[in-house]
Amino acid sequence: MTNDYSISTDKAKLNLDVIHRFLSQEAYWSLNIPIDIVKRAIENAVCFGVYKGDEQVGFARVVTDFATFGYLADVFILPEHRGKGLSKQLMAFIMTYPPLQGLRRIMLVTKDAHGLYTQFGFKPVDEPQNTMSIKAFTNY
Repeated sequence: MTNDYSISTDKAKLNLDVIHRFLSQEAYWSLNIPIDIVKRAIENAVCFGVYKGDEQVGFARVVTDFATFGYLADVFILPEHRGKGLSKQLMAFIMTYPPLQGLRRIMLVTKDAHGLYTQFGFKPVDEPQNTMSIKAFTNY
């Protein structure tokens, strides 16, 4: 990370207001998500905050069993801090984070960031017919 920016997994440093504001107002995947849902998601995942000094400027989380599987979610850098390579640095940090090493599979879903994730080895699933999901209807 550059001298101006840092990454931390310390949940005590996370700024819930910044995270919730971005996810509920700007992220296409979670518009209008309630703050209590964001808080619960943070509590039950490995979280990565990106900071400029004490100001949180980015976030990502991995939902995992720490043995075989992880799901990467809610990756973002605030718009005013983009274009500085922070998303690449965040992904490099996540992909080398010791507790996540040895997982058999890490998955994610993206509509528009394929270029970022392919740099770290992500690719479309080999047999999409074997991959299933259920999309529950929510109030957000």
